[in-house]
Amino acid sequence: MKDSILSYSVGPLLYCPANRADLALSVQQEKFGRQYSLALCLEDTINDRFLAQAEEMFLCTLTRIYTASQTRSFFIPKIFVRVRHVSQIKDLLCRLKETSALLTGFILPKFDLSNADDYIRSAAEINQNSDKPYYVMPILESPAIIDIHRRAEILYEIRDKLQAIEDIVLNIRVGGNDLCHAFGFRRDEHTSIHKILPIAAIFSDIITVFGRDYVVSGPVWEYYNQTGWDTGLIRELSDDRLCGFIGKTVIHPRQIPLVNQAYAVRPEDLNDAKSILNWDPDNPSLVAGSQDKQRMNEYKTHANWAKKILSLSRIYGVQQTTR
Repeated sequence: MKDSILSYSVGPLLYCPANRADLALSVQQEKFGRQYSLALCLEDTINDRFLAQAEEMFLCTLTRIYTASQTRSFFIPKIFVRVRHVSQIKDLLCRLKETSALLTGFILPKFDLSNADDYIRSAAEINQNSDKPYYVMPILESPAIIDIHRRAEILYEIRDKLQAIEDIVLNIRVGGNDLCHAFGFRRDEHTSIHKILPIAAIFSDIITVFGRDYVVSGPVWEYYNQTGWDTGLIRELSDDRLCGFIGKTVIHPRQIPLVNQAYAVRPEDLNDAKSILNWDPDNPSLVAGSQDKQRMNEYKTHANWAKKILSLSRIYGVQQTTR
């Protein structure tokens, strides 16, 4: 993981169809807050017949944000475009011209062995000719990884291919809805996707293969207005964290603060993380009680956890304690 702070900071990734005409103004007015990333989608959210118009609106949105930023200050999120096919990467970048300074990178949907080489080649080429990095976030959501007989082989082969551009792979993302679609599943607003065991098994394998080298981000949560949507999201975020996801795809601004709150660290975790990483090298013992005397800290087994906690605290802060 080359830059854990940058990778962790993607956080709640707000998905919007790229043909939304009001998006630039919403960003300028900070309607989505000041702690989120933005994905403009040219893939599944756009009718095939209107792709050209959506591309034009995407270019217009970034131009409007860029122009406004020259005369006034407002929060500009990390901005990504979810492309439909590999040829859009170079084409859109060329058409953006100076506005490309606002683009953080590209989301690569349905990333699998059939398109990995083309996407990797295109990502490498645009970065060879650029003064700034353009990151990529592959989405693992293709039916090929459902096949339990070949899943591990496919995932490891994808990981091996990504090593060629590992410095610009910002996150690995998972397509919860696409994977559920293959089975005809859909969770309700009260149920965590981790309760759907065939999907949870795929997530587990993805994190096993990629989680030590990359930040893997959690699946989209669809609900934002039904009774209990928020408690359902909080429940799924707890499961996300427990299995190793960091960040989450969201589809409504109301979901953003809940994701940020979920990744704020507990004060006791931060205290223990600092103690572990500041362990006295002359201390003959590498195990000790925590500051609050509630649990054991062991340097050799908790150091990686402690580093992650410190990174998360720098981005998402520390939970407020209530008395």
